[in-house]
Amino acid sequence: MLRAGATALGLSLILAACGGGGGGGGGFPFLPVNPPANGGDGGNPPVNPPPAQTAKACAELAGMTLAASQISLPTQGATVTSATAVAAGDAGNNYGDYCRVRGTIQPVDPNSQLINFALNLPEKWNQKTIHFGGGGFDGVLIDGTEVIRFGPREKPAPLALGYATYGDDSGHQASSITDGRFAANDEQLANYGGQSLKKTRDVAQALVLARYGSKPKKAYFLGTSTGGRDALSYIQRWPLDYDGVIANEPALNYTGTRLSNVAVGRALYNNGGAGWMNVAKTLLVQRTVLQACDKLDGAADGIVSNVESCRQLNTQILASLRCTGGTDTGDGCLSDAQLDTVRTIESPLEFTSYALGNGVKRAGGYNLLEGALVAGPYTTRDLGTRKVPANPATSADANMYVTGDQWVKYFVTRIEGFDTLTFDPLNPGAYAARVTEVSNLTDATNPDLAPFFAHGGKLIMLHGLADEVISPNSTIDYYKQLIATVGQASVDQNVRFYTVPGMGHGTGVFIPNWDSLAALEGWVEGGLAPATGVAVDAVAGTYGRTRPLCQFPAWPKYRGSGSLDAAVNYSCVTEVGDPLACPNLPAAVATYKGGDSFGEELSVKIDPATMAYTVTVDASLQRTAGTTRSGTLVSQGQCSYTSGESGAAFAFAPGGVLLGGVNAPSGGGFAPLLAFQNTFENSASPAVFNPVANIFNTVGVQQGSGSAVAYAGAVRLRNAGTFQYCRSAAGNAGSFMVYDANCTETEKGYITWNGTRNAFDLRTTAPTGGATTTGGTLTGSMVIGLVNGAAVPMHLVRESATSFGLRLHATQLSLTAGAADGSYVMASVKGENAAATVAGTGFNLAGTTATLSYDKPVPGVVESSLGAPDHFLFNSGVLGFVSGAGTSAALQLGVRH
Repeated sequence: MLRAGATALGLSLILAACGGGGGGGGGFPFLPVNPPANGGDGGNPPVNPPPAQTAKACAELAGMTLAASQISLPTQGATVTSATAVAAGDAGNNYGDYCRVRGTIQPVDPNSQLINFALNLPEKWNQKTIHFGGGGFDGVLIDGTEVIRFGPREKPAPLALGYATYGDDSGHQASSITDGRFAANDEQLANYGGQSLKKTRDVAQALVLARYGSKPKKAYFLGTSTGGRDALSYIQRWPLDYDGVIANEPALNYTGTRLSNVAVGRALYNNGGAGWMNVAKTLLVQRTVLQACDKLDGAADGIVSNVESCRQLNTQILASLRCTGGTDTGDGCLSDAQLDTVRTIESPLEFTSYALGNGVKRAGGYNLLEGALVAGPYTTRDLGTRKVPANPATSADANMYVTGDQWVKYFVTRIEGFDTLTFDPLNPGAYAARVTEVSNLTDATNPDLAPFFAHGGKLIMLHGLADEVISPNSTIDYYKQLIATVGQASVDQNVRFYTVPGMGHGTGVFIPNWDSLAALEGWVEGGLAPATGVAVDAVAGTYGRTRPLCQFPAWPKYRGSGSLDAAVNYSCVTEVGDPLACPNLPAAVATYKGGDSFGEELSVKIDPATMAYTVTVDASLQRTAGTTRSGTLVSQGQCSYTSGESGAAFAFAPGGVLLGGVNAPSGGGFAPLLAFQNTFENSASPAVFNPVANIFNTVGVQQGSGSAVAYAGAVRLRNAGTFQYCRSAAGNAGSFMVYDANCTETEKGYITWNGTRNAFDLRTTAPTGGATTTGGTLTGSMVIGLVNGAAVPMHLVRESATSFGLRLHATQLSLTAGAADGSYVMASVKGENAAATVAGTGFNLAGTTATLSYDKPVPGVVESSLGAPDHFLFNSGVLGFVSGAGTSAALQLGVRH
């Protein structure tokens, strides 16, 4: 029963009188400072080995007892309560023939619960053992029949592969792994802190020897979350017992994690719950982060892989989320108090007034602003459903706070009704020493693994960068401290640390499947050190896509071509660039020449020092020449910028290409514009067009007589500057056709250089007869962009007040899958921005996926399954998309990052 105040840990004198354990010494070792990791007795206390014996049958193990002297730590001995032979053919058995052993380890303290253990002994033993760690607050028996966590889907459980496997319940029994009441008892807390692991290991190994008559040749430890902490804690305290360890998403800075839980709860619930965020607001944060950071790795795949570059956008993201005036005005923004909650979740705790075990002064924050999810379909954890938590907190409250509340009540204060919201993690006052004491019991932060490495031990760690329960940044801190302690060379030789973007705590948008056990065995037994692995996504909606499993600090960057779902198209890189920097900006003030979807000819002046822009109308049917629009561009990362043009985004692409928008002359919204820093000019006499003359496909939009109408066809630009459009008479496939000089549905004309406007005037002539460069009617202009020397012609149509638009050209040559791969910023004549990704025959436009067919219906045209159907042209990183003929909002322009 808990006292009204904090209880002293005062059972040592009573327990000392009970004797047992540790090779005969008395005393009470339940609350040690982390023992010395020097490979001596401090690492592995001597054990009285059992006498040599012949192998026992399964049934003979039942009722077997082990004396306290056979277990390294204080107990009252162990008993096998059952030993059952399980046949391969028994119902529900997928593990082959094995002996299922269950037993208990008796506590020293009569008020402490038993340790329940499970041991499975296969008939076809491979002479190896696996110890499985626990989870959460434990209290549930780990029976050793589980599969490898995050392992290949088709791989059998280790027991079925011949391993003797074992686990325990950490010395208490509970119906929930978030029930912390057990920690009110000293021995139970010490067992949870790691002592039950050593006790169970000693008992299990003795029973393995009894069953088989020989010791295992190799012993491994596998754990996840609390089990990952268990794995690390074990080799830090008893480094000689295991040959190899896998620690997935380890809760190694256990006390720091719980203190973070409390800090988050205080941010959410103090001040009347002003900082609490409902699901709608939480999802808003997550969407904003994804929009800002998804493409920083080169792929719009729903995974934030370039986490550290994304972190540099924290300030901009938070500013964009702020409600006007900082007060809560609804689900479309965050108040100042709610922004403080986001910062609390995101930021590390820095302990300045006291230290945790092993001198730790920091607990890592969660990557909420870099892709971690605390709401929505990809996580089972959230921030609760109410502003005022219960005492004790329940499942209706924030998941993080529930465990922090239990920890404060039972691990630290031992006051059942304690108000955890009054507990300051950075200044625990009278409880500071107790926090450090508990930290020494439960944390796995000793960085001196030299004794483990000295006997050949190997360690594999894996942590998801989007973990919403255990901070990956604490694991990163530990890894860095490990390097500082034993040296980079030793770590390179004995440790592999993999970080996985998009992976939460067994949740997230990417859950890796890979054979960590095979990697560990190959390393320990064959000397083959793991390198970059390939992880298969286990998330239902994206199952089967792959990514390289990169070693920290590397992350998977898309190479720019090929399927987004194939690991081979990614490289593990360590670069961390400034996401607000844009290598495609001009070096000095520059003017781009182009036009918009209304057929207006434009000049766009950009000052890269201030990001001021000025759009000047050079020729238009709707506005007076010389009309200007000015403003300042604000970086959103990835060379994309917001503007003052009715929501138009500006994007700077390689080769001096600018995609943007300008306030539409009519109808509201913005008109998409495309402009070029370098253009083809022909001021010399005689005029020569040979460098840009060619046969092209064309896509565009025709406006002025109601809704926008798609335009598609073929066009030839000749050496003399004459041109001829051809469209399929039947209007098939959007009117694309192979160019034919004798086509019947045709337009003809010529272009001449206008040095005043730095563009070509375009005149149309009679559709019949030969080509001519005289006479005709001025019906628009042409800007021929030069992108890395390649011609990208753009026809700005200004025929009349009821006929105007834009046409983009791309050569009528075969285009192969992969040539246009990449991520694109798109702008439509609807006045909307979107993102698109082309990867081989795969296409994603604003979240809608489609399949691409190349050279259909003619060479150089790509048909998409999005519409009825829709078609694309690609030219030197510029994309033109038209929906089915006659469809409203017929044209989108795009540029490749």
